[in-house]
Amino acid sequence: MSAQETQPLTVIPVARMQTAPQSAGNPCLRCGACCAHFRVSFYWAEADPSRGGTVPADLAEDLTPVLGCMKGTNQAHPRCAALIGEIGRGVRCAIYEGRPSPCREFGVEWTGEGLRFTPEDLARCTQARAAWGLPPLFDQPHPLPQLEGVTPPLKQAS
Repeated sequence: MSAQETQPLTVIPVARMQTAPQSAGNPCLRCGACCAHFRVSFYWAEADPSRGGTVPADLAEDLTPVLGCMKGTNQAHPRCAALIGEIGRGVRCAIYEGRPSPCREFGVEWTGEGLRFTPEDLARCTQARAAWGLPPLFDQPHPLPQLEGVTPPLKQAS
């Protein structure tokens, strides 16, 4: 089950974002900090095409007998081998359509209405951005949804 299915999702409207999208749109396409800060580990079969894996085997390496990781991410100063471009200026993933599950399930994404996130993954995004000297994606703390025993699947921030 992905992080997006287990944690509440919140949307921050474009107007509240510090890194306001310009004509290029998605601030994640300028950032890339998460791809150069965290280890990207996944079940080994994701890099095995005979088992339906979509991650190119030459961009993965063994981590444990059951886990692999993206090359370049299991080191003191990680940078995913699939990341192309300059952090904070303009980046893209060379294998976006075939990226591993941790990348697909990361709960911070740009939509036409704004930044959509899970609280845990937004904290990780902010941590990675700070490590690269980049500001948080929005300018003020966001109140997390607090409903008695009920967590909505999506909450629009005001």
